[in-house]
Amino acid sequence: MSRDVRPATVDDVWAVHRVARESWHAAYDDVLGPETVADVVDEWYAIGDLESSIATATDRDDAAFLVATDSPAVSPVSEPDYYGFAHAVPWPENASVAFLARLYVRPANWSEGIGTALLEALERAFATEFDRLRLAVLAANDIGISFYESRGFERVTTRQSDLAAGLEEHVYEKSVSVEE
Repeated sequence: MSRDVRPATVDDVWAVHRVARESWHAAYDDVLGPETVADVVDEWYAIGDLESSIATATDRDDAAFLVATDSPAVSPVSEPDYYGFAHAVPWPENASVAFLARLYVRPANWSEGIGTALLEALERAFATEFDRLRLAVLAANDIGISFYESRGFERVTTRQSDLAAGLEEHVYEKSVSVEE
């Protein structure tokens, strides 16, 4: 099956919300509990907020909100399947750093290269705008940590997470460069 990584539109909002719900439950139910995960997804991925994030990213050269879907050639009439999404914005304290705010893939599609495709698309888009890409991942998210480290990210610090008391998160960075 062919995959297409493209800029998100507001028409993708409900699909992004569904992917967020599935991936958050798979990654964090054992850490936070299913009820807390549901509450976080409802708050952080509220439809209106997602619409605003997508619209803002669409209007800016230094932000991106991408989705991974079936290629449009699969069926121009039917609703596409959505496999993942990524969202990055400028880091507020440093104009040379982009912040990977969100990168999630449906659990049924983990290990199929979708996260890598999304990440590489962001890196290409930001190669002339930013020197580095930064992200934060919960220290208990072994799958996420393994993914980012295998893509060249290096841990730069560990800090307390604002998500819940006693949770730590790791901050990772990597250089963004244009490949010749």
